[in-house]
Amino acid sequence: MPLNRRKFLKKSAVTGAGVAVAGTALAPSAQAAEVKPEGKRAPKRYSFTVMGTTDLHGNVFNWDYFTDKEFDDKAHNDVGLAKISTLVNRIRKEKGRRNTLLIDAGDTIQGTQLSYYYAKVDPITAKGGPVHPMAQAMNAIDYDAAALGNHEFNYGIPVLRKFQEQCRFPLLGANALDAKTLRPAFPPYSMHRLRTPHGRDVKVAVLGLTNPGIAIWDKANVQGKMTFPGLEEQAAKWVPKLRSMGADVVIVSAHSGSSGTSSYGDQLPYIENAAGLVAEQVPGIDAILVGHAHTEIPEYFVTNKETGKQVVLSEPLKWGQRLTLFDFELVWSKGCWKVEKVAAQVLNSNTVEEDPVIVKMLGDEHEKVVAYVNQVIGTNAAEMTSVEAPYKDVAIIDLINHIQADTVKQALSATEYGSLPVLSQAAAFSRSAVIPAGNVTIRDVAGLYVFENTLEARLMTGAQMKAYLEYSANYFVQTAGDAVVDPAKLTNANGTPDYNYDAVSGLSYEIDIAKPAGSRITNVRFEGAPLADEQKFVFAVNNYRANGGGNFPHVAAAQLLWSNSDEIRNTMIAWVKAKGSIDPADFASVDWKLTRNGTPVF
Repeated sequence: MPLNRRKFLKKSAVTGAGVAVAGTALAPSAQAAEVKPEGKRAPKRYSFTVMGTTDLHGNVFNWDYFTDKEFDDKAHNDVGLAKISTLVNRIRKEKGRRNTLLIDAGDTIQGTQLSYYYAKVDPITAKGGPVHPMAQAMNAIDYDAAALGNHEFNYGIPVLRKFQEQCRFPLLGANALDAKTLRPAFPPYSMHRLRTPHGRDVKVAVLGLTNPGIAIWDKANVQGKMTFPGLEEQAAKWVPKLRSMGADVVIVSAHSGSSGTSSYGDQLPYIENAAGLVAEQVPGIDAILVGHAHTEIPEYFVTNKETGKQVVLSEPLKWGQRLTLFDFELVWSKGCWKVEKVAAQVLNSNTVEEDPVIVKMLGDEHEKVVAYVNQVIGTNAAEMTSVEAPYKDVAIIDLINHIQADTVKQALSATEYGSLPVLSQAAAFSRSAVIPAGNVTIRDVAGLYVFENTLEARLMTGAQMKAYLEYSANYFVQTAGDAVVDPAKLTNANGTPDYNYDAVSGLSYEIDIAKPAGSRITNVRFEGAPLADEQKFVFAVNNYRANGGGNFPHVAAAQLLWSNSDEIRNTMIAWVKAKGSIDPADFASVDWKLTRNGTPVF
């Protein structure tokens, strides 16, 4: 009987035991010739191409909903599945549709206001609700499989399950296990048959692996429901099974970077960016589509320690800016297909136009979201920008901290912690955010807080806050007192991203960048007096940081006093709506500054 994909995926979501099987690719009109016994003849050969995307993050169109105009950056990249669709169509035409597969490495349903709208404003989970635009686009482009990313869990498991139901391709996660049964909560792999003109089909297995950091970053959504063991462990379990099932080619789609590093330290015994380690440690893998790290790796070879075989890795740039091509060359040898060569490259989506089929199909959804984000929710007395936020205390970051502290104070006002002072942390997620003077729209506020973080309140001491500030100050490059100061070279020391530098409100302090990391925080004061180690504070902090993201000290182990299930972005939008107006004079102040040997840098 033919496989009913919808029923199968629904069953796998419930039982956790799953293997998604893709249909056999169409053969040429002529019947395949029988393979002759090998002699002096040249061996039979077959070539095919696997295309890959990753970290699409809700980008269908080449559009920036935060600026309300076509996306552009310094490199003039383009984004979105509509562009990817054009590239995919071109490759299928060149290679032959039956000789291609299309896969993704995760982080699909979070990241733009388009994806947010259909998770929260007009949710796909509502009775009779819409089909998610990402599902519509990926179905139309005819994806064969996609791995789960960590951001798939941001809106909760019900939204993810609904998205899974709406996709006509499997969502793979061999290391996303049911917490009770420890069986796969999603299909671990998919098997695809490519029909050749030479006899036996080529069986291509795609193994999906996701990020163990989900257990930390989305703890509220997955704790007690799912567990996420290491990628190497699960790959070592599944790759031999796939080979024993007759897979001629094994491809891993891994939502995990290649560097072998982690952003959350030793809180879990698993590496966050483990794709390179998987290639090195697990025999039997031919190629890995890499995701999560938002870097571009056209082609990277890793030698497997056990076999000495070269495994090719490729990571296309995020948001649909690039499409990876894995080109496989196979040879028929001793009664089976053998991989003879694999090469990888990336194509730039800015070289093509958007596919008019995708544009027409999702034009209405796009217009709804544009109208939504342009709603006016208040006014602002003076423009605020985040351009200098990484190295100066600026009003736009003060606004985030002011709203967070105000929200926590109100939430705890009737509790035993209501009399404690409230501190707050915020990071410059974007260096181009602007809250203009005059009318303020939803997109203005949403563009300032681009992640789906929620707000928590943790109990911290003065000593712990000093350690927290000291760790945050690792973000700055050590700069001698007599050196020329270039703001472009002051930050991101050792690759620390902007979102892992926190400015803390409620205290005043200095960061001496002439000193080495670990001894930079000076003159920390609370209400004008030196900060006492034993002083207790309520700390307003986002859930990513509170759950260990960035590996900041003390906060993950600190007592939880309160938490909110709504995104901080929505809290900010609601706050502006309720106030009706913003005036930086009400909350902006310079409470921290960079110094060198006690002399201010700016």
